[in-house]
Amino acid sequence: MRVLLDENLPHALARAFVGHEAATVRGLGWAGLKNGALLRAAHGRIDVLVTMDANLEFQQRLAGHPFAVVVIHAPTNRMADLAPLVPLVLGALADLEPGQVRHVGA
Repeated sequence: MRVLLDENLPHALARAFVGHEAATVRGLGWAGLKNGALLRAAHGRIDVLVTMDANLEFQQRLAGHPFAVVVIHAPTNRMADLAPLVPLVLGALADLEPGQVRHVGA
């Protein structure tokens, strides 16, 4: 699965997506893109966007996009807070449909 990690997530998190093709917004040169522009840039290039932006689904229409979104809820975006949630994120990837939003974490 082609996974895109949003700008608010650490680059090191990409290594946790074993068996998936993980890229970062920064790594693709998309840093600084507003949400709408980022979603358009990702169109057709990813299967899932992983983010900590809990407002994304309320600010953007996600149903029409050919990829799913996983929103991680953690105290911070540090690896110490994100690592325990990785199994939940990986589990969510197994049955996501395009346009679907899944929340993981507290």
